[in-house]
Amino acid sequence: MSKRSDWTPLHARIHQTLKTRQLLAPSRHVLVAVSGGQDSLCLMKLLLDLQPKWKWQLAIAHCDHRWPADKGLADHIQQLAQGWAIPFYLEIAAQVTQSEGAARQWRYQALGKIAQAHGFQDVVTAHTQSDRAETVLYNLIRGTGVDGLQSLTWQRPLVPGVQLVRPLLEVTRGETGEFVEQQHLPVWLDTYNQDLRYARNRIRQEVLPYFKTHFNPQVETVVGHTAELLRADVEYLETAAQSLREQAMVSTSENEPKTALKLNRLVLRQAHLALQRRAIRQFLAIVQSTAANFEQIEAITALINAPNRSGTSSFPGGASAQVQGDWIIWHDSQGE
Repeated sequence: MSKRSDWTPLHARIHQTLKTRQLLAPSRHVLVAVSGGQDSLCLMKLLLDLQPKWKWQLAIAHCDHRWPADKGLADHIQQLAQGWAIPFYLEIAAQVTQSEGAARQWRYQALGKIAQAHGFQDVVTAHTQSDRAETVLYNLIRGTGVDGLQSLTWQRPLVPGVQLVRPLLEVTRGETGEFVEQQHLPVWLDTYNQDLRYARNRIRQEVLPYFKTHFNPQVETVVGHTAELLRADVEYLETAAQSLREQAMVSTSENEPKTALKLNRLVLRQAHLALQRRAIRQFLAIVQSTAANFEQIEAITALINAPNRSGTSSFPGGASAQVQGDWIIWHDSQGE
């Protein structure tokens, strides 16, 4: 472990977080995503200092987007890995991604690929409480439901056999900045995060500072706490909705599969509207290839109490749903 003189309150907090939330078990093979910015260098140093206690096998992964401003960044991080005497893995994008969403999706795919190829059980990212607050505001503006407001959970499956873990969700960006300064870590200035063409950067550079100045200096913390409360609510509701959906999809006919593409209205009527909507969203995730939007979920929900033979207008691809007695029947584009 780090020398006692180097042991900071942040070391102690992360050590306790890992224990209480059971995020990274001892002796695990852990791949740390390092971008070169202050958050990821803070996380890497904390895990290195905790390594003797936890006996992890640590390594660094870096995803090179091939952005012009990042020229030389991969070499910089590789040199850090060599100085720390830990393995370094690099994944380079086949083409330059421009959108935030596409870049994020490629990073997760790349990290999962590296982890599976080299036997890592956990991929750790440096998302902070500040990132969590930004994500809540970003999703709120886009009109997401409760699920979007609890985004950035402590851990989730990344790819089969690999967990994505975020140990810094109770640490602000201000705290990581203080830590890297104290530890004299060589932070790479990320010009991407300064580009106000991207919505998340505008929230980071303009919206949150305005809220801190004019409403609540602790806005990141209180929004983060809200996200944490919603996370538990969503987990419970999703589990209850899955049970409802499975009951509603069971067919009693001997001539049909046990889970035919239809929903029993009598079963759905027994549940609260919140569970009805979630069960229908889960159902739509099964029967169509694209994620359901609010209007589509509401169209099916309305059929729970609609007259016989009522139906929806066509969904993308020509699919639709219709009431037949006690059932809501899904018809694909071929009318099957």
